[in-house]
Amino acid sequence: MNLDPRSLKIDPYKLVDDAPNVPSLPLVYEELNQAINDPSSSSTTIGDVIGKDAGLAARLLRIANSALYSFPSRIDTISQAIIVIGIQQLRDLTLGTSVIELFEGISIELVNMDSFWRHSIACGICARVLATYRREANVERYFVAGLLHDIGRLIMYLKLPDHASESLIRCKTSGELMYKVEREFMECDHCDIGSALLQHWKLPTNLVEGVMHHHYPLRATRYPIEASLVHIADIIANAMQIGTSGEHFVPPLVPETWERSGLSPSILAPTLAEVDRQMADMIEMLLKGS
Repeated sequence: MNLDPRSLKIDPYKLVDDAPNVPSLPLVYEELNQAINDPSSSSTTIGDVIGKDAGLAARLLRIANSALYSFPSRIDTISQAIIVIGIQQLRDLTLGTSVIELFEGISIELVNMDSFWRHSIACGICARVLATYRREANVERYFVAGLLHDIGRLIMYLKLPDHASESLIRCKTSGELMYKVEREFMECDHCDIGSALLQHWKLPTNLVEGVMHHHYPLRATRYPIEASLVHIADIIANAMQIGTSGEHFVPPLVPETWERSGLSPSILAPTLAEVDRQMADMIEMLLKGS
């Protein structure tokens, strides 16, 4: 199979809106979102929503007690986690941990799902660490943006397997970057498809922009820091060779992005060490934990 460049013009929004097997967000996340947005809800109400899903509750507690937080004392209940971590932060973690379980039926010839999520988790951890250095108010949103940054590729692998396969083969042999080849074949790339999916799910604009612009962060207008930190985190995760979503090479850094981030080069070495420190815990909890 050899596809001609621009042989298929894809509308990302039509792709995710019309596809019958595009996953929907888990009901527990939608219920949690409604509870958080309800002024009459209490921490107990929110804890009860999470508690309906025993697997999710157990996963969130393991995360709360992991190297991600390193709290001095053990957190034993969702109510404690809400107090210590925060309601908005738990919502973001619920989203991130739930999405991992949504995608099934993707051919191993296109992507190894364990490798895909390892790369995504590494990017999420790195984005969170960078946000911590910036003293951002809610660093979990950066973790989720990093975790979901390549989710558009999963839709490609599900709905456009021939074009995805051709892109993978060409990039592996030519040394080209996959997101550029995607755009040549389809007039869009996984960033466009991923952001369309997040909008289809009605997720916050900060996540949409972080995903949409992670290869072209200077295009982000409303949330430039989200896009910038995910851009940097993706490059670091690729350079560390922790899993892959299909990319064989390290994407280039947009120089102005580092300046926009306000970060010092001195944080790079401790950031790599922190990603290493947290990876084993997060892989155990998100990919192997039940």
